[in-house]
Amino acid sequence: MAGAYYKGDVLHVHVVAQPKASKSEIVDWQEDELKVRLAAPPVDGAANTALIEAFAKWCKVRKSAITLVNGQTSRHKHLAIDSPTQVPEVITQRLNVL
Repeated sequence: MAGAYYKGDVLHVHVVAQPKASKSEIVDWQEDELKVRLAAPPVDGAANTALIEAFAKWCKVRKSAITLVNGQTSRHKHLAIDSPTQVPEVITQRLNVL
């Protein structure tokens, strides 16, 4: 399953990351993955850290509430965000409740 969906209180988002961008930002959906530009380079986990920090800010949660389920060494990632207090509009447009 791809896109964005809730399982209980956990928001799951499938992301395609573009590291080494000028700033970290959500671009838009690219098929069933949310395209996210990251200012960090894809070296020593810096892009993964930047992705988690960005989603923590966007979803108003602690960084520890976000788990990188898979995609540690890939551009294609699956994030699990525990009890987000805010969800960016671009994500809520694609939400499926399970």
